[in-house]
Amino acid sequence: MNIIISNSSGQPIYEQIVNQIKNMIISGELKEGDSLPSMRLLAKELRISVITTKRAYEELEREGFIVSITGKGSFVAAKNVELIKEQQLREIEEYLQKVVEKSIACGISLDELIEMLTIFYKGE
Repeated sequence: MNIIISNSSGQPIYEQIVNQIKNMIISGELKEGDSLPSMRLLAKELRISVITTKRAYEELEREGFIVSITGKGSFVAAKNVELIKEQQLREIEEYLQKVVEKSIACGISLDELIEMLTIFYKGE
């Protein structure tokens, strides 16, 4: 499992872990029943506190992405991938709505907004 932590990101480290593991599950890189590294091993690999990995795993478990079995570890839970994608789409729509409102307030045209979105999407 390849998790990259960015110190320059304004996002807390546990959220970066949560989001990256969620993305791996949604993309199919991690499948139902796959085991996750232990909290201690992940903390050691990422050179972060075990408390941080514990918080990330607890968040993933609370959201139903993983299940933890005492003495055995944490595993990707059986979950409807379509439902997860629908939740992601809803979040994207909320962000886009805010972007549109801000763009209109700043006088940015739809064409300019599309151009900006294209640049960000392509990572240019």
